[in-house]
Amino acid sequence: ASSAKPYLQIQGLVKKFGDNYAVDHIDLDIEKHEIFALLGSSGSGKSTLLRMLAGMEIPNQGKIILDGQDITKLAPYDRPINMMFQSYALFPHMTVQENIAFGLRVSGKSEQYIKDKIAYGLKLVNLDGYGNRRIDKMSGGQQQRVAMARAIVNEPRVLLLDEPLGALDLKLRQEMQYELVRLKKELGITFIFVTHDQEEALTMSDTVIVMNN
Repeated sequence: ASSAKPYLQIQGLVKKFGDNYAVDHIDLDIEKHEIFALLGSSGSGKSTLLRMLAGMEIPNQGKIILDGQDITKLAPYDRPINMMFQSYALFPHMTVQENIAFGLRVSGKSEQYIKDKIAYGLKLVNLDGYGNRRIDKMSGGQQQRVAMARAIVNEPRVLLLDEPLGALDLKLRQEMQYELVRLKKELGITFIFVTHDQEEALTMSDTVIVMNN
């Protein structure tokens, strides 16, 4: 029998702000290609944990191991993990395709590669033909899709989502839940998302952990 190690291992992770423990000795194993939900009320450390996985916070103690590699101290751009925020962090003055291409341009990809990736990203999130539209002319649900496309074209192995559907109305949220599950199946990315919505966690994820206090 193979004793394959979990894809993402979180070992004894601690993050303190002053004397307060935001995350207190967390151990977690996350399997490849699963949708993993961190469910809990605000202040329970979910977002801090996500930020440590993204490399935006360095833990006081513990390790993050991805596919056998210790990435605990790697800079955000050196780890194959992408994060999508609730506010989407899109550039309002840019077009949809400029937003999608942003990370690829920063990492110096060729124009042809970028062009292909924009087309692929738009198609994947059902926004064919929207490439030249400005972000500030898009609805909330469309902006959500653009942010998703922008994350996906960078080919992350793990995609982190912080309350990704929090700003959407119910109908749009349900649509996006289906989209995320579809994208996981199509792309084989491991999704880790933070939510305080129990129904959302249960609808979308393969595994749910509850964070409290």
